[in-house]
Amino acid sequence: MKAGLYFGSFNPIHNGHLIIAQAVQELAKLDKVWFIVSPQNPLKRNKSLLHEFDRYDMVKLAIEDNDRFKVSDIEFNMPRPSFTIDTLSYLKERHPGIQFKLIIGGDNLSIFPKWKNSQKIIKDFGLIVYPRPGSKQNDLINHPNVVFIEAPLLDISATFIRKCIRENRSIRYLVPEKAADFICDRKLYI
Repeated sequence: MKAGLYFGSFNPIHNGHLIIAQAVQELAKLDKVWFIVSPQNPLKRNKSLLHEFDRYDMVKLAIEDNDRFKVSDIEFNMPRPSFTIDTLSYLKERHPGIQFKLIIGGDNLSIFPKWKNSQKIIKDFGLIVYPRPGSKQNDLINHPNVVFIEAPLLDISATFIRKCIRENRSIRYLVPEKAADFICDRKLYI
């Protein structure tokens, strides 16, 4: 079985995430896409980061009608900040029958060499790269374990969505309906 791992803060999950996950799942011929909700990104600090369990619940609601998608809280019980290589190694050990691939946006490819054990990630797991606005070419473009897939070029920003919520503007069509209801019911991001 092949599973793509889509890491993110998902703060909140939005339709861009789902569109990319669907495109990657189909084009990379993955059996599953796992949404790995990250409690803290070691390369980012976000003052408006919602509690990890709320973000997990939003992802779960957003993907519940797609049996090819799965949400994981694997990093919630790992040392923080969580590093991708540690999560990948743990998942590989725990699920030896699954071939894991790391899904990243093209904008992250240029900083990927700064990631902890980036060469080991490419060698042992490989990358599936989807296009992102502002993506720059680099040396990894010709690497045999780096696969580029064609997907819509989306620039939906969680920052913009949070701003809309604070300003009492609609997030319809930006966020899956069940996640939007969750945000509204709990008065999140206000």
